Order: sequence, then structure tokens, then C-alpha cells
Amino acid sequence: MKQSRKLKFLDLCFSFCFTIPCTSEQKIWHIFGVFVIYLVLLSVRFRIKGTTAVELASGLHWYIKYWCGAHISWDKTGGIQINSIPKPGSLPLVKDEGVVIQRPVPWNYYQNVVTSSYSYVWWNWERWEKEIDWMALQGINLPLAFTGQEAIWQKVFMNLNVSSEDLNDFFGGPAFLAWARMGNLHAWGGPLSQNWLDQQLSLQKQILSRMLELGMTPVLPSFSGNVPAALKKIFPSANITRLGDWNTVNKNPRWCCTYLLDPSDPLFVEIGEAFIRQQIKEYGDVTDIYNCDTFNENIPPTNDSDYISSLGAAVYKAMSKGDEDAVWLMQGWLFYSDSSFWKPPQMKALLHSVPFGKMIVLDLFADVKPIWRTSSQFYGTPYVWCMLHNFGGNIEMYGILDAISSGPIDAHISENSTMVGVGMCMEGIEHNPVVYELMSEMAFRSEKVRVLEWLRNYSRRRYGKAVNQVEAAWEILYRTIYNCTDGIADHNRDFIVKFPDWDPSLNSGSDTSKEDTKHIFLSLPRTRRFLFQQSSSKLPQAHLWYSTQEVVNALQLFLDAGNDLNRSLTYRYDLVDLTRQVLSKLANQVYIDAIIAFQRKDADALNLHSQKFLQLINDIDVLLASDDNFLLGTWLESAKELGVNPVEMKQYEWNARTQVTMWYDTTKTNQSQLHDYANKFWSGLLKDYYLPRASTYFDHLAKSLKENENFNIVGWREEWIAFSNKWQVSTELYPVKARGDALAISKALYKRYFG
Repeated sequence: MKQSRKLKFLDLCFSFCFTIPCTSEQKIWHIFGVFVIYLVLLSVRFRIKGTTAVELASGLHWYIKYWCGAHISWDKTGGIQINSIPKPGSLPLVKDEGVVIQRPVPWNYYQNVVTSSYSYVWWNWERWEKEIDWMALQGINLPLAFTGQEAIWQKVFMNLNVSSEDLNDFFGGPAFLAWARMGNLHAWGGPLSQNWLDQQLSLQKQILSRMLELGMTPVLPSFSGNVPAALKKIFPSANITRLGDWNTVNKNPRWCCTYLLDPSDPLFVEIGEAFIRQQIKEYGDVTDIYNCDTFNENIPPTNDSDYISSLGAAVYKAMSKGDEDAVWLMQGWLFYSDSSFWKPPQMKALLHSVPFGKMIVLDLFADVKPIWRTSSQFYGTPYVWCMLHNFGGNIEMYGILDAISSGPIDAHISENSTMVGVGMCMEGIEHNPVVYELMSEMAFRSEKVRVLEWLRNYSRRRYGKAVNQVEAAWEILYRTIYNCTDGIADHNRDFIVKFPDWDPSLNSGSDTSKEDTKHIFLSLPRTRRFLFQQSSSKLPQAHLWYSTQEVVNALQLFLDAGNDLNRSLTYRYDLVDLTRQVLSKLANQVYIDAIIAFQRKDADALNLHSQKFLQLINDIDVLLASDDNFLLGTWLESAKELGVNPVEMKQYEWNARTQVTMWYDTTKTNQSQLHDYANKFWSGLLKDYYLPRASTYFDHLAKSLKENENFNIVGWREEWIAFSNKWQVSTELYPVKARGDALAISKALYKRYFG
């Protein structure tokens, strides 16, 4: 922060100017929606100055954080702490002559193309309104706006004589729309009712209206080539090919192998232009920035640079014919996930296929695998430094605070930098609030953050006071949980929620088929994910990157602070989350102990360890039930609330249950390749889904020892999959309100397992 000689008030200025001015105090009042914050504006003479409501809101946020010690996070991660804000008339003044804060780069991007399915899918306007206000407080000015696009596609394709029945086979169900949009699957979880299409279109108009009101630039979708199968019959001469399988169990064409219109075909530009124009007709001219990821996990048929260049040019032509000022925003994930294909010649061909300045690349995984370093800053193409952080919306305490606090700065000040923004591209939200608060601040920082000092301040703001024990705990968490530097892409593969689908008899010489063997260490596609770390003993190992004993010590410190902080919702969320983290890591070791007992044919030890594993699941479920933010019921009820009739309610609940469990298709004896990808530590899910699964598995192991037979993995899978199918279609109600005392439960569990 540099001092201003002219200003005698809090004056937040930003170097990048927007086109929609806003000076209304009422907008600031709405941003926060809390009466106390409105008093801030009335009780002391100071001014927050900016060119849009986003700038004003982020200025207000900065003031209440760093002068009033307040804290704002998602409701599901504890919500807000405003008790530390002084009463009206006693608000702290900014010292000296004021403060000027400038954005080092113009853009602050937000969302992943799959966040819409993992986190937003069941949101109504009330929840969206809160999120957009949260975005404004964080200074986000470039958010993705993907809601409701199926209604636009319906109009475009029906104008091309594609019927409603054909679109039923094209659109995915509500919880799987992201992957239907990307051409990974079709029809799974569908069809979409006209009620859904109309409802989502109306919601999108509300979302865009609020984004524009705050001065944000929404990023709208564009045409990537994904088309309904019927289009091949309607246009038989068009260059439409069928893609390969994407994660089905047996390449079932009912769900897989979608159709892609080649960008070189004239029909591609026609459809792309029609889609952009239809959006403008519905929403008005709200943006010039459009997302397209036509090659995301879909490799071009040849690596010929001229061909790739022609494809990129065609994609942009389809955008620019609909909007002459169009800018193509592209996820850079493909340069990591398919790095064996995208070598420098291919990358240059794609990135240089559009006029300079008409493409922005999201360096999607820069927090772990930055592409800007190895691509000569994307060969001169403007890019956004992004933190991916989360896959599948899993609940796992994880992060790399050092990379977040320094990565964007290193990129920005590097020689010949083409960085134009920072961004958050998590697959799912509402977890790890410390990570997202620090990352949001990087939009306004031009120097590296001293993380330990920042964490002390964060702890005091989050809980409303300084407590030595909890500050010491955060120091431990910083060097353990939030210091993952091993480069492994995926997290939260703990055995409770991602149960190993393998035959432990393999290590003792039993015969098994290749089909069984492939499930031992690999469940997800290509280089994108890692399920287990392989140890020298060939036992599955859940991902672990820190000393568990140190984190147990951090939990003890958190518990010691309970008397001071027990009334704090933010403290309670963190306590429950940390206790869950500690117990889930303990359960991983207990599982391994059970498997070793089985391999040694020690039935008593197998029974002892398996019962302890099951008890841990049950105990964690009780713990999670004590906080509103860890309940399965809220997810299911929010899905049903969007249904306007019993048929829709049942379909939406199936979508909600399936996404967080089996995810995709199965056969009678083979689980989905994506099973548990979107796993959640939610009360109700542990007790009624993960617990029966583990119990069934251990029963089969015990039977194998008792009868001196090989483990019947096929029989276990068949029994388990049948149970899962039944659970997915069930309609049992789950609580939406917490029960129990989180601190008392956590103390009891600590004493039971570590006392």
C-alpha cells in the first residue's frame, strides 16, 4: 500500500477502469446485507472511491478486514464474523492521509466450467445473490456465467430441425450438465424438462443483471462443436465424427461417444454464430468475452500445426461473426492433461490462430503445475494465473499457501510477462476458507505475502479475537496440511470415502483377471488423477503429505481454545473439519492394518481392525451431524426444491445422490470408473452409504478366511453395486439441522482415539 498525500479518507483506487460507474451507498448496503455494515457507512466520515461497485465493495471489505478485524466466508464454512467491528462512532480511522490500493493486473477471474455442476446446480436466486455479493467483496470482476445455456441451445438446434426428443438424448441431467456441455457424455441423468430449461434461463437473467449492476464482465459460453446425434442425419455431408469413450465401464453408447462437428466445416461457424446471437437476443450485449474449450480432454485427430491453426481460427470466427468484438477465453488445462500432444509447435499453432489480444488463456493449475514458466508465457498470449486447488468438490483440508502467496507475484514480475489476471478455478467451492481468502487478496497485492504473519491476522479476524492456542495451531497447519508440495493432482482419497476396489489376496499369490488387477491402483483416466500412492508393500496408500502426529497436536490446541471460542460459528466449522481430517487419516491406517491381518490369515486381528474402521465411520458421522454445514440432507433438499412436480423431484434427488456416490454408469459387477470422485464427508452419507459398503467388504474378507477360499471380489462388487443402485433411487429423508455439541463430541473423540 502506498500513501496518498492528497486524501484524508480511505480512498481505494484501481489502475484498471471499468465502464459502469456506481456510487450508490444502497448498493454497498446490499453487497453485505448486514445492518452493522450499513452503520459503517453512516457512522464515520470517510470515503471509499472506485469506478464500479466491485471496486467499492472490495474497498469496504478491505477496510472491515484490516481496520475492524471482521471476516467473511461462505455460509457453509462458518459465515461471517462481525463481532469485532466497533460500535457506531468508534470505528477506527485510517492513519495519516489515506491509502491507495491498485490492482497489479486488471482481471480477477472466478469459476471452473464444472463448478456449475459440483456446487451451483441446485442454487436458487437467493443463494446466487449471496454468491455474487461475495464475489464483489473479493474484487472478482470476470466471473463465468454458464447457467441456463441449455435453453439457448434448445432454440438454436430446434431452428436446425432438431426435435425435443433428440435433445433429450443430448442434454445431461442437472447434476451432470457440465460434462454434457463438454461432450464427455450425453443423456446421463436426463432428460431435462421444459420447466428446468425455463427456470434456469430466468435465473441466468437475474445472475447477469446483478453481475452487470456491480460492474463485472460475465464470461458467456460459446460453441465448441458438441452436437446432438440427430444433426448427423439432418446434415449428412457435414464433417461430424463420434468421439471415443469417456469413463464408461464398457463403452456404453447410450451415454458415451458424443458427436463433434469439425471446426473446419462451414456448419460450425453457422451454429457458433447463431448461438452467440441468440444469447445477445436473450440477454442483451452484456459481454465480449466467451469461453470455449473444444480441445479439453478431446485430442485433435492430427498434430499437424497448420490443421490445428485452422481449427482455432474457425472457433474464433464462429464467435466473432456473432460478436465482432469477441475475445476467446480458453482453459489451459489441456496443456497439462494432454502434455504429450501439446508440444510447442501445437501450442503455438492454437494460441496464434486468432488475432493478438483476442485470446486469454487460463493457466488453470498454476498453483501446482504452472504452464507459463515452460511455454514462454504462452508464446505471447495474455493469460490468467489460476489456482485450481479442488477436484470434485471434495471436503479435504488441503492447500499450498506459499505457492498462492508468491506464485502470482513471480509470474507478474517475470521478464516479458503476459499475465493479465489472477483467478480461482476450483471444481467445487465451500471448503478451505483460508485458501480462498488468501487467493482473493492476491488480486490486490503486488508483493509476496508473509504467510505466518498473515495467518495470525487471519485467525484473529476469523474468530473475532486473539487466542494463543489457536494461533499456534494455525502455525502447525501452515507447515503441514497447507504445505502440499508433492505435485499430486488429486486429494481426499481417504479410504472411508474412496474405498479401495481391489482384491487383497493378490499379494498372497491368488489368481485374478486383468480386469480385477486394473482396479488396484487406477480408477480415473489418463494423467489427470491419482487414486493411490503405491508403496513398496504394494498396499494401496491414500494420499498423505504431512505428519499426522503434528496435526493431532494442532487439534489438541484447537480443543484447548474451545472455552474461549465455542460460541463462534467459524471456530465450530474449523474444529469439526479438523477433527474429521484427523480421524479420516487414522482410519486409513486402520484399514491397512485390517488388510495386513487378512493377508496373514489372522481372523481375530481382521475383526478387531475392521470393527475399529467401522466405528470410526460411525463416530465421524456423529461429529459431522453436529454442524449444519456437513449434512447430506441440505444437498438433497435443495435438489428437490427445484422440482415443480413429483417426477422432477425424484429425478433431481437421483441426480444429487448419484453425483456424490457412484457418479456414472455401472454394470452388475463393475463399479463406475468415476465412483466416489465427488465424494463428500457429510453426515448421513457416511452412516448410510460408506458404512454399509465397508461392512460388506469386511464381511466378505472374514468369510474368505473362515472358509479358506480366495476373496470373492466379483461377489462383493455385485452385492455392493446392487446396494448402491437401491440407495441412489431411494427417497429417505435426512436432517437439515445439526444436532449435538460439536466441541463436546470432538473432545470425546480425541480422548477415545488419542487420549
